[in-house]
Amino acid sequence: MGNLANRLTLLRIILIPVFMAFLLSRLPLGDWLAAGVFVIAALTDSVDGYIARKHNQITVFGQFFDPLADKLLISAALITLVGQGRLSAWLAMIIITREFAVSGLRYFAWMNGKVVPASPLGKIKTVSQVVAIIFWILKPAIISTILADIVMGIAVAITIVSGLDYYLKIRPKLDQVASDQNKDQQLETRS
Repeated sequence: MGNLANRLTLLRIILIPVFMAFLLSRLPLGDWLAAGVFVIAALTDSVDGYIARKHNQITVFGQFFDPLADKLLISAALITLVGQGRLSAWLAMIIITREFAVSGLRYFAWMNGKVVPASPLGKIKTVSQVVAIIFWILKPAIISTILADIVMGIAVAITIVSGLDYYLKIRPKLDQVASDQNKDQQLETRS
């Protein structure tokens, strides 16, 4: 876990409670500080992946914790905004459900020797979610409510589409896993 990419992933996880503390605080600049920490945490996602690929530092830790750190950061932000009454729970649930459903499917495929890499649409989804969350944190201070609503609507739509895209990509791999398991069971039964 000692490489720089993994340390950045760990930093993203550590920044989550710092971000939440600022967002929940009653400090005059609490929302601004929360948005700043959130941006820094979100940027570590791009940087850690780039470093891992460039320096051939891809590790099992990184493969597991990098996407988990992303899900935790986005979920923490959404749950906190819902808890403050600033965001509708159904919007957060769509995003959070998609995040963990895709993670579960990818993990199951990975445990069965099938790798499902991140897709360009998944990366667009992440960027749209980050932008939408920043807009909601800073709404109505500098961002109009209508603009924040539009950006969140776009993020939710991209989230749904990218979830369907992952499912369609993962399904053949899951079907192959089921077929392999059936063959193994048939061989065991015959022996």
